[in-house]
Amino acid sequence: MSTRHFRIIATVACLLVLLWSGCSRRSESAKTTVQIKGSDTMVNLSQAWAEEFMKNNPGTSIAVTGGGSGNGITSLISSTCDIAEVSREMKETEIALARQKGVEPKKIVVALDGLAVVVHPSNPLSQLTIPQLADIYTGKVTNWNQVGGRDAKIVLLSREVNSGTHVYFKEHVLRHGKADAKEEFSPQALLLPSSQAIVDEASQNPDAIGYFGMGYINVHLKVLKVAIDDNSPFYTPSIALIQNNTYPISRPLIMYTKGDPVGLTKTFLDFVLSPEGQQVVRRLDFVPIL
Repeated sequence: MSTRHFRIIATVACLLVLLWSGCSRRSESAKTTVQIKGSDTMVNLSQAWAEEFMKNNPGTSIAVTGGGSGNGITSLISSTCDIAEVSREMKETEIALARQKGVEPKKIVVALDGLAVVVHPSNPLSQLTIPQLADIYTGKVTNWNQVGGRDAKIVLLSREVNSGTHVYFKEHVLRHGKADAKEEFSPQALLLPSSQAIVDEASQNPDAIGYFGMGYINVHLKVLKVAIDDNSPFYTPSIALIQNNTYPISRPLIMYTKGDPVGLTKTFLDFVLSPEGQQVVRRLDFVPIL
C-alpha cells in the first residue's frame, strides 16, 4: 500500500470516529428518558425524585426499577440502564468487568442512610452490640435469652444476596469491616426480596429480628439501639447521628453512571443533588448530604 493510500484510509477512519462521537453526544443530549435500576432501599426515594423532576420538566421520563444493587450494577455494565442506584460501593471485580465492557463507572453519593435493626414491639430487648448482632446472624446465638431476652428461638430476617443492604450488613456487621473475614449468614436466615417484606414479617412475628434502611421504619416495629461494643454508647439511627458518622451502621447511598453524566442524566442528577432534591431525601426519612 502506498503512503498516499495509507494517509487517505487513516483520514477516513478519523472522520468516522469523530462522526460517531458527535452523533453519540447529540443522541445523549437529545434523550428524553433516563433508565434507573438497582437498590430496593433506594427505589422509593428515586421514584419520589423522578416524580418531582418530571413535574418540573414536562416531556421527560425517569423510569425507576428495583431488583437489588447487584441488578443495577449488572445493568450498568451491560449498558441497559443510564444510572445504577446502589446501597454499597461497587467491588473491584465489578469495576474491572465494567471497564472490560467499555464502561467507566462514575460514583456519585446522593444521600446517606443508617441501617435500622428492628424487632416486634412485644420483644423486651432494647439494645444490641455489633458483636451480638454478628453472633445472632451467623447462628452462634439462636435464642433470645442468650442476649438478655425471653426464652424463644430467634427468627432471622435478611435481604437476599443480590441486595446491597445484605452485602453491607455482612461486611460491616458479620465481618466487622475486616477484608479477610469469612463469616456468612446462618443457613436459618430467611432471605426476603425487599425491605418492605422484612417490615411486614417483623411486625407480625414476635420472635423475629430484621434490618433495613431507616426510611422503612414505622410505628409497628421497635428499633433497637446499637453499639460498636460493650464499652461504647448505644444509638438509634437519626439524621444528625448519621451525618456526623456516630451511628455504627451508617452508609452512603450511591448512583453510578457510565462516565461523567451528560444530557438528561446530568440534568436529573443536578436536581437530585440540589437543595430541592435533598429535601425529598429528608421527606422520605433518609439523610441528606447537604
